[in-house]
Amino acid sequence: MSRPGEPTGRTQRPHPGAGFEPPSGRFQSALVLDANKPDSKVSALDLGSPVSPLQPRAASAAVTNTSSSSSSSGSVTGKTRASAAAARNLASGGAPGRRNHSGELSGESSPTAFDGRGSRPGHRRTGSGPLIYSGSGGSSSASSPVTNVLPAGNICPSGIIGKTGMIAQKTPRSDVLGSGTGNYGHGSIMRGGAAGAVSGKVGGDAGMGNLGDSAARRAMASSDLQEVTRVANEQYKREQFAEALRLYDRAIAMCQHNAAYRSSLASCRSNRAAALMGLGRLGEAVKECEEVVRLDPVNDRAHQRLASLYLRLGQVDNAKRHIYIGGQQPHPLELQKLQALERHLGKCIDARKIGDWKSALREADAAIAAGADSSPLLIASRAEALLHLHQLDEADSALSSAPKFDISFSSSLQTKFFGMLSDSYIYIVRAQVDMALGRFENAVAMAEKARQIDPTNTDVTAMLNSVRSVSRARAQGNEFFKSGYFAEACMAYGEGLKYDPSNSVLHCNRAACRSKLGQWEKAVEDCNEALRIHPSYTKALLRRAASYVKLERWAEAVRDYEALRKELPSDTEVAEALFHAQVALKTSRGEEVSNMKFGGEVEEITSMEQFQAAISLSGASVVYFMAPSNQQCTQMSPFVDALCTQNPSANFLKVNVNESPAIAKAENVRIVPTFKIYKDGMKMKEMICPSQKVLEVSVRHYSILH
Repeated sequence: MSRPGEPTGRTQRPHPGAGFEPPSGRFQSALVLDANKPDSKVSALDLGSPVSPLQPRAASAAVTNTSSSSSSSGSVTGKTRASAAAARNLASGGAPGRRNHSGELSGESSPTAFDGRGSRPGHRRTGSGPLIYSGSGGSSSASSPVTNVLPAGNICPSGIIGKTGMIAQKTPRSDVLGSGTGNYGHGSIMRGGAAGAVSGKVGGDAGMGNLGDSAARRAMASSDLQEVTRVANEQYKREQFAEALRLYDRAIAMCQHNAAYRSSLASCRSNRAAALMGLGRLGEAVKECEEVVRLDPVNDRAHQRLASLYLRLGQVDNAKRHIYIGGQQPHPLELQKLQALERHLGKCIDARKIGDWKSALREADAAIAAGADSSPLLIASRAEALLHLHQLDEADSALSSAPKFDISFSSSLQTKFFGMLSDSYIYIVRAQVDMALGRFENAVAMAEKARQIDPTNTDVTAMLNSVRSVSRARAQGNEFFKSGYFAEACMAYGEGLKYDPSNSVLHCNRAACRSKLGQWEKAVEDCNEALRIHPSYTKALLRRAASYVKLERWAEAVRDYEALRKELPSDTEVAEALFHAQVALKTSRGEEVSNMKFGGEVEEITSMEQFQAAISLSGASVVYFMAPSNQQCTQMSPFVDALCTQNPSANFLKVNVNESPAIAKAENVRIVPTFKIYKDGMKMKEMICPSQKVLEVSVRHYSILH
């Protein structure tokens, strides 16, 4: 039994894709790759992709009618008016100062499909993901009607007009795990594994790495902004977002250090934001988009991206601010998605105020399903609700799955949540979960971080003081216990429970003190409370079982030890304690126990009389019919010996069918190895050539007293 104060804990993830409505209209361009392409200032340099988004009116109209009925591909917004305007711009040679999307990449797939967010399993949606474009942030956008096929009228790199269906589709690329050592896709699933992973830091100062092809390596050494951006766009088209990010960093550095390129800075930063979105680095993408808006306050595309990002982060007010930019009304479907998220968030807040944690959990899950699939706030809200519902391990697992945003990148994301600044609230929930699971030092550290972020918040201050008091009381109790001062330790743990009455660790520690003091009934009470708060708390169950033994409450002791046997199947001490509790229970009932034995070796049976007597013993008897010359038996025999050691409350018998054919015939055994399990003389189960796992589970099941 371990020393008190040593925490025990275990490590449900929301399903973010459930219930999504595919967005459409102007806001969809913030989600669809077809309209989300590398930007450039046409008035400065042609920095865009060689593929044009311009489409004939007929094709655009046809796609709109066809795609509007699909629920999985997202709605298409290629209006005739937008195509006509784009065509006029191309015909006029793309006059300087006119907003356009020349050089947009076409037919890309959604980066949100890469990070597993915002889509149903088995569906490949084009209705979510970052945008990269080559214009200067104009408001018109068009989605490609067919993924991986260039629309009719597009300009190919060679200058030839590509017809629909004539362009070869991309061959599928395998997914590989990025193995870089820096921030460029390290540990992420990357599309088209041939290029490999790229290591380095943001800013392009970490060396070449593996950029995938010679063109990318040449571009990194080039002083031509147009060439660098062109290759970056190509890397983005190939879904190599880490490589694209490195090249966009190179382009940004060139814009900052060369006055001739300064006018293209906003476009390069907008492209960088899209690459970050493709990598799932949403906090950095927000910061980049806000920088674009600072440089170009009327950049519609940056505002659209920000609206999309804030919705995914669960920040409704910030999303509203960017959706309604310029006084334009969003599409009804956009508004419906925003309103659903706002509605569920409101209900979640109301439920939390009155302590209705089941409703709070339900509404947090609904908000995540409505589109806030990357919201650390909502995941923390789920964890808090799970904690109050006494699902501690699930709460801990939920926090472990939360997106990790570095504080330097999330400062611009701060908003009020339940009266606290968002990051402060997340740290407070982490502190509560850590404290509930006995990680007291971690809890203090988390609460102190929350106080640093939100120093004037009274709730945060009160939580920090409470966590410190509980941690101090626990430390004092542990010191007293180690020194043998059990009464003083009991008082110290009780002092901590004044600040946190629902702390299962303190209840369990106090139970240990009361056991040492011979206060078995009070020890059981503390263990009961600990298990009510944390039902899977193994240490509390073990201490309660031991207390039941001292109180000679054999039925309760056997029940607890049987539960522990399932949790700790290889623990021989638990197995022996269970056996002795079973013997004591049978004795108290006046049953025969003289034939019960604990442990020992597999007993070899050589006569029918011996067989009948052995299977009639109390408890479970496992009979192993074998032949030494059989290869399967040769492999199985060591495992049977191990099972005998691990399950000492069961009787293990062995029948050599070659030496005792009469027993094999009487039991109708024709194939070896065969196993039969008897309980109190009755056959419970027969297994012919079972796997080791099946045999182990069966033995464990029937060796427990029912």
